[in-house]
Amino acid sequence: MRRTLLSILLIIVTCSAVSAARPYVIVLGVGQDAGVPQMGCNSPFCQKAWKDPSLRKMVSSIALVDPDSGKRWMFDATPDLPEQFQLLKSATADRTNRIDGIFLTHAHIGHYTGLMYLGRESMGVKNVKVFAMPRMKSMLEQNAPWSQLIALKNIDISQLADGVAVRLNDRITVEPFLVPHRDEFSETVGYWIRTDSKTFIYIPDIDKWGKWSTSIADVVRSSDHILIDGTFYADGEIDRPMSEVPHPFITETIALLKGLPAKDRAKVVFTHFNHSNPLVQGDRSKLSLIRRLGFSAATEGQRFLL
Repeated sequence: MRRTLLSILLIIVTCSAVSAARPYVIVLGVGQDAGVPQMGCNSPFCQKAWKDPSLRKMVSSIALVDPDSGKRWMFDATPDLPEQFQLLKSATADRTNRIDGIFLTHAHIGHYTGLMYLGRESMGVKNVKVFAMPRMKSMLEQNAPWSQLIALKNIDISQLADGVAVRLNDRITVEPFLVPHRDEFSETVGYWIRTDSKTFIYIPDIDKWGKWSTSIADVVRSSDHILIDGTFYADGEIDRPMSEVPHPFITETIALLKGLPAKDRAKVVFTHFNHSNPLVQGDRSKLSLIRRLGFSAATEGQRFLL
């Protein structure tokens, strides 16, 4: 009898632990839109990376996973979507082709072109929910081949609004917010991912922090984790006027946030690295420096418990 009671208690405790499994974010890629290395790049690093697959990085993307319900949502559909979906399937131990939704940030090539793999030439999915801002939605609806995905009901677009949260279930919401960027074809948004206990912020692409009406320091203070644009490490990194691609340099972001308490600086994780960025190239001195200053660089497969 005693053994039976202990067995029952163990089952109850185990079931409670499973039902209480916390949602988490997993990093699916950390590269700039064109990946790492980039097509046509002949720099010493790129030459090494073309020969050594372990040096390659997929395009910036994350997934939100709710173990309690088994649901999983992806943020951006990159050119690396097939490999990233396999990573997600392995990470969740769910080998089905279930995608509960894709949240798009904007219409630059690294952030939506992976939608093509949902069509008839590839997975041929049915009614995968794609969340997009109004201009992004119109761009997909009015231009081939994306319009075919809609006509064939591969995807079902749900329109987002700035500052209006989408409730995914009773403990998870996702809220888009506009950020300044080169918005040739669509708006650009970041996302607040909120659970009943933590907040995660995702801003893979933004122009200089000074162009945003919101204080990045205040955003950091209000979050538990923040994954932000780290495209370039410093000025002069590429052989073209960097004003043409006005991402905030990592050195600029660190200068803005270095006065924050250590507990806040530890929340800040950089992603969306250009192939020229010494952090994605594995520069140990610079990786060590940003760690000493309290910051970090995202890695593929990294998890953030929510």
